[in-house]
Amino acid sequence: METERADVLVIGAGLAGMTAAAEAAEAGRKVILLDQEGPQSLGGQAFWSFGGLFLVDSPEQRRMGVRDSRDLALRDWLGTAGFHRPEDRWPRAWAEAYVDFAAGEKRAWLRERGVRFFPVVGWAERGGHDASGPGNSVPRFHVAWGTGPALVEALERRLRAQQEAGRLRLLFRRRVDEIVMRAGAAAGAQGAILAPDEAPRGAPTNRRELGAFAVEAEAVILASGGVGGDLEKVRALWPERLGPAPRAMLSGVPAHVDGRGIEIAAAAGARLINRDRMWHYVEGVRNWAPIWPAHGIRILPGPSSMWFDAFGRRLEAPYLPGFDTLGTLERILRTGRDHSWFVLTQKIIRKEFALSGSEQNPDLTGRSWRMVARRAVGRRAPGPVEAFKEKGADFIVREDPRALIEAMNAMTGEDLLDPADMLEQIAARDAQLDNPFCKDAQIMAIRNARRYRGDRLIRTAPPHKLLDPANGPLIAVRLNILTRKTLGGIETDLQARALGADGAPAPGLFAAGEAAGFGGGGLHGARALEGTFLGGCIFSGRAAGRAAAGRG
Repeated sequence: METERADVLVIGAGLAGMTAAAEAAEAGRKVILLDQEGPQSLGGQAFWSFGGLFLVDSPEQRRMGVRDSRDLALRDWLGTAGFHRPEDRWPRAWAEAYVDFAAGEKRAWLRERGVRFFPVVGWAERGGHDASGPGNSVPRFHVAWGTGPALVEALERRLRAQQEAGRLRLLFRRRVDEIVMRAGAAAGAQGAILAPDEAPRGAPTNRRELGAFAVEAEAVILASGGVGGDLEKVRALWPERLGPAPRAMLSGVPAHVDGRGIEIAAAAGARLINRDRMWHYVEGVRNWAPIWPAHGIRILPGPSSMWFDAFGRRLEAPYLPGFDTLGTLERILRTGRDHSWFVLTQKIIRKEFALSGSEQNPDLTGRSWRMVARRAVGRRAPGPVEAFKEKGADFIVREDPRALIEAMNAMTGEDLLDPADMLEQIAARDAQLDNPFCKDAQIMAIRNARRYRGDRLIRTAPPHKLLDPANGPLIAVRLNILTRKTLGGIETDLQARALGADGAPAPGLFAAGEAAGFGGGGLHGARALEGTFLGGCIFSGRAAGRAAAGRG
C-alpha cells in the first residue's frame, strides 16, 4: 500500500479544493491535494464555467450606472433563499458572511491573484415577483476575463508556487473510499490508486485499480463536488415540492460528479442537510459535440424569446427567460412533460443568445476584444451559437411560421402544438408593439431591461414583431431540463468544520464547495442568485484551508 503523510489532506482538486490547498500551504502547512481524475481535470467544473461571479457595489457596476449595496444584496439573497427550516441556522450565517465577502474583499482578493473582469455586468435571475421576492434587483453577474479557465489558472499559479516551495503535493487518480477516523477525529483517508487515463477533460475515465493508498493527516478537507452527474441520484433526491422528477434530463456536468464524497463524509459521521435542494436549469440543449454522457449546454437567454410549454401555452410572468429558474422549472413540470420551447427571431438569437461554458465562448475565454466586438455587428450570432443553430438536435429554423410549428410537432413525434392557437398568441404579442406602452408583461420587461446600459449594448434586442419577415428567419428551440448544482450537503460552521449529528464539530474534518452546499450545508437556500457558485467554492475553500491550517 502506498502511504503518505501530510498536515492537511484536501480531497478534490476543483476550485474549492484548489483554494483550500493553497491557503493551507501558504500558511506553512504540508499539504496533499488529491483527485480521482487525472491532471487534465485540474479545476473540476470551474474550468467549464462561464466564469460568472457575484459582486456587490463593484467599479464595473458603477461604470454601468448600477447602484448596489450590501443591504440590497442581502435583501435579495434572503428573499431568494427562503430559509425556513430548523437546519438553516448555519446556511443563513454562511449566506450573510458570503454577501459581506462579495460586497467587501472578494474583488480585491481575486484581482491580487490576477483575475480581471469583462466590463459589462450581466443581469441573471431578474426575479419578476415583488421587491421582497426572489431575484437580483440589479445586475451583479461579473464575468471573469478568460471565463472559468482564467480562475483555474489563477489558483493553479498559487499551487505551483507551493509545489516549488515543497509544501504541496498533487496526487491524481486517487479514489478515496474512506475517511479514516480515530477516537472520533479525522486522521486521513484511504482508497484505490486508479490506472492512468489520457481521456480528454470531462470524458469518462477507467476505474481499473492498480493498488491501494493511505494518507495520514491532522486535518482532512472534503471538496469532492456534488451529485449532478448521476441522474438517478438526482431523481432520488428530487424535492417533493417540484412534483415528480423528470423522466428525461441532460447532464450539465461529467459523470464523475456523482456525490460519492458526500456519502463518504456521512459514513465518517458528518451530518447531511438540505439534500433536496438542487439547482437545475430549464434551458438545456443537447450538445452536438458531446464530451460526457447526456452532455447538455445551457442557453443563457436574454428576455425576448417567447416561451411556450410542451402544449403550446405561453408561459406567463414571472416565468420569462432569465427571470426565475426554479419557479419556471416547477411551472414546466406541472404540465406533465419535461420539455418546453423558445420561439424567436434571428435578431433575438444574434443579440441575446449566449451558451454556458468556457468552450462555447472563445472570445471571452481567449481574451479577444476583436472577437468580442463581432457580437455587436452583422446579422449572425456568435460562432458557437450559429453552430448549434445549424447542427443542434433541438434547433429548428424556418421562414414560414406555420411550417415552424409543424416541424416542432415532428421533432417530438406528437401533435401537441396547435399551429392556429400558437400563431394567434404570437400575433397578440406582436400587436402590443404598436404603442410605446402595453399590457404585455414580457414586453414591459424587455423595455425595462433596455434601460440598463449593459443590456442595451450587448444583451437585449430592440422590441420587434416576431411575425415580420424582415426580422427572420423564425427559430424554435426545444428546451430540456439540465442538471447542474447541489445546494445542500455537509453541514459546517463558519470555520468550515463538518458537524456531526449532535451539532458538534467532528475534530479535524472540514468540508467546502458543493459537497458542503457551498458552505454550511446550503448557503443559497432553496434558490440561487447566479454568479454565486464559483464564488461559493472560493469562499468556503478559503475558510476551510485557513481553519485547517489553524488560522481560521
